[in-house]
Amino acid sequence: MASPLSLLVLFPFIFTAASSLTCTTQKVTDAANRVYANCVDLPALDSFLHWTHDAANASLAVAFLAAPPSPGGWVSWGINPTGTGMAGAQVLAAYSKSGGAVTVKTLDLKSYSVIVPGKLSVEVWGVRGEEVGGVIRIFANVKVKGESVNHVWQVGPSVTAGRLDKHDFAPANLNSKGTLSLNGKQTATAKVDAVTTKKNIHGILNAVSWGVLFPLGVIIARYLRTFPSADPIWFYLHAGCQVSAYAIGVAGWATGLKLGSESVGIQYSNHRNIGITLFCFATLQIFALFLRPVKEHKYRYIWNIYHHGIGYSVIILGIVNIFLGFNILNPEKKWKSTYSAVLIALGALAVVLEVITWIVVLKRKSNKSTKTYNNGENRQQPLNM
Repeated sequence: MASPLSLLVLFPFIFTAASSLTCTTQKVTDAANRVYANCVDLPALDSFLHWTHDAANASLAVAFLAAPPSPGGWVSWGINPTGTGMAGAQVLAAYSKSGGAVTVKTLDLKSYSVIVPGKLSVEVWGVRGEEVGGVIRIFANVKVKGESVNHVWQVGPSVTAGRLDKHDFAPANLNSKGTLSLNGKQTATAKVDAVTTKKNIHGILNAVSWGVLFPLGVIIARYLRTFPSADPIWFYLHAGCQVSAYAIGVAGWATGLKLGSESVGIQYSNHRNIGITLFCFATLQIFALFLRPVKEHKYRYIWNIYHHGIGYSVIILGIVNIFLGFNILNPEKKWKSTYSAVLIALGALAVVLEVITWIVVLKRKSNKSTKTYNNGENRQQPLNM
């Protein structure tokens, strides 16, 4: 175990190493060996941006720093003059060749699937790149308008024959965008854009429908019908919950389809496939409401198997897909914790009602058995002499 004295001796070095992970401790200069006027620790992908804005000629001198996720990978930075995401961005991408030289390419991201190398729609000059200690630096001057610009950045694992290979689609990769204030009064923070708003709406709708209302409707049907006094109120409550859940779920499903159509090249296969299956099962469950035979019908038991099987499948698939959605959207921890708490509360309620239901059923059977015994022919008959 290290002594306090040795820790005291090592502390300056530990502090220096930790501090080197912030932009303020990095010494980065432009082509004229001048320190940039501003810098910011970007909120995703362990990246940094140094910049100087010249309002007189509407230019922005930048130095972007990031380490590729693996040796031979690439990094990129750019501005988006038409939106807030990757689509439409004018990008500078850099990677190291085997000899150590850094190549910088200009890329026009027409969409997530259409990337055109060559001249950008914005004026760029003084482009160069270098690698220092595994970190790639991109230097450039960009013509800008206004007091802020939307910018994006990214890192990728590899380069094949001069072509950038696809980057990961983890939350950090998808959140690597923001707005840079050129007056130095604000840092580059990610804004909630229209796409993120749609994702939030999609998540809330589906969490409420498949994750709360649908399980609640099943709890009502399973436990309240045990009590004769709750008949037929339990059925209307059950049907109301399920129909409401389906209506809200359809809205959430529609927003998911819209998001998918607007995110060409980005696909979450598991989340998408489960969502489609969930919607189909839920639609079948709604049909069950209109195909419900009377209790005395000879095929009622088949309907029960179908209705219960599809219902429990919807609950399981819904909960699984909601947590997959949390991993994709990567919201603040409180949202996932809140839904988990609601889920635990529903589970606890189901356990308590299950115990009460069994007590009622067993007591009812016991009373019925006693009544049958007393009303039968089990009394002692007088002996015939």
